[in-house]
Amino acid sequence: MSELETRELRESILNGLNIALHRLIQEKKRNNSELAISTRGKVVKVRASEL
Repeated sequence: MSELETRELRESILNGLNIALHRLIQEKKRNNSELAISTRGKVVKVRASEL
């Protein structure tokens, strides 16, 4: 795999992860749910509406 192909694949994967995260947050907001987020090694629950 060439460097260009590797870079394009990496960008595609990161784009997919961003889309999945956005959809997750929107779904949690609709259901008035919490998200578990790691901050400095500590797990914190945050209401999706606060994001």
